Amino acid sequence: MALAALHPRRILRALDAIDSESPSYRLSRPAALRRVFVVLATVCISLLILNYGRYSTNLHALLAYLGQWQQQDSGYYLNRLQVSGWLEMAGYVWWTGCHLLTFILIPWLVIRLLFKERMLDFGWRWNQVTEHWRGYLLLLSPILVFVVLVSFGEDFVNHYPFYSLAGRSWLDLLLWELLYISQFVFLEFFFRGFMLNALRPALGANAIWVMCVPYLMIHFPKLWLEATGAILFGLFLGILALQSRSIWGGVLVHAGVALSMDIAALLRKGELPNGFW
Repeated sequence: MALAALHPRRILRALDAIDSESPSYRLSRPAALRRVFVVLATVCISLLILNYGRYSTNLHALLAYLGQWQQQDSGYYLNRLQVSGWLEMAGYVWWTGCHLLTFILIPWLVIRLLFKERMLDFGWRWNQVTEHWRGYLLLLSPILVFVVLVSFGEDFVNHYPFYSLAGRSWLDLLLWELLYISQFVFLEFFFRGFMLNALRPALGANAIWVMCVPYLMIHFPKLWLEATGAILFGLFLGILALQSRSIWGGVLVHAGVALSMDIAALLRKGELPNGFW
């Protein structure tokens, strides 16, 4: 039954159903042309800013500037964070903030000022997620099995968690996972909330295929298996997001995968905080 749900004919029928329902192809051709231009221009600008702005070196440069501006040594704030042991965490706060800016705030401005629509209508409600729980579970289950299998490899252990001090204390682990999962909320909104719901009135179900391209590309710095899986992952999450009219199922799937990968890696390294069990 699970394999039947993944049959190409079943997937095409799901896409046809999305195409046949409102608000697919609601816009006239001139309005559709302008909508596609605005959305893809926003995607380009957001991803460009994120790609070059997310690195902690930009935070270090800002801290150096603030130190000079307050007539301190340029390395004053950087050294204080280094000595306190929170410099790496500060870098991930910056990283998460860049995702907030590019995946939430910039699209929000476009939705409110150009589309004259409400942010809430772009997938923020729970809507029909519960009705599609089997689809989300079907998507999550094999990934969790795959995580267990690859967790025995050295590449996996060396790659996760991204925050190298996640096992130092409960505070480190909880703060890191809060930042990490927040980033997935922002990501799901950008790809399965903003892109899909903004493009659907112009392109119908084809909005999913358009969304899959930049979604794949943001996975290129990751392990090749993860990047390859992002193609199908993006497709199925896109279908489920439009069927459920919500981003929250995708958030739960991403959160489940992220937590399992981090915990599996910390278990293998023996670095889980004391008292975990």
